[in-house]
Amino acid sequence: MVVAVPQDCADLCALREHMGDCHRCALAATRTRLVFGSGDPHARLMFVGEAPGKNEDLTGEPFVGAAGKLLDELLESIGLARAQVFIANMVKCRPPGNRDPEESEIDICSPFLARQIELVDPVVIATLGRFATHYVLHTTVPITALRGRLYRVGDRRVVPVFHPAAALYDQSKRGVLQDDFRRLRAVLDRADDGERAASDGPAQLVLFDGDPS
Repeated sequence: MVVAVPQDCADLCALREHMGDCHRCALAATRTRLVFGSGDPHARLMFVGEAPGKNEDLTGEPFVGAAGKLLDELLESIGLARAQVFIANMVKCRPPGNRDPEESEIDICSPFLARQIELVDPVVIATLGRFATHYVLHTTVPITALRGRLYRVGDRRVVPVFHPAAALYDQSKRGVLQDDFRRLRAVLDRADDGERAASDGPAQLVLFDGDPS
């Protein structure tokens, strides 16, 4: 199933209205709430996650619960608040039992994410975890080999990082996440407002592996 998102969805509110009580895939049968995304509609930094979990499904808000609390702490550590960024997921409904989203579900839902990215028009995208990173960078390289580096896709900067939930189960990843967020701050600080890097090809690695400060 190919989903076409009307280009006359000129803002996030119109896009959300267009999605409606979405039943385009089987996830609608088991979800509680559709989790569209939230934050600054013109944020310079946008986070893309995988899928809603149990708490997100109950509240309709992305990244709440323990992972959301850690994300807030990481943002605060680099001088940002949740209200200053935009957060969305690859798929907008919780997969049963928090299983991985299926390829067909991603195919159906990803056009809405693509339109969200177009409308928010962020300078930097931080991809949280494997699925989001593979989608945005058009790759299947493991997240462990991609995280913490700066890429360019089209006219956007992309920094893959571990999903905050990973640090809840593996404390060794907490320090890695902190380093990655310092890199995010550095990327934002180095990007002048409105600056764009022209690139029409595949994702390009920009050397940025040294001191994140």
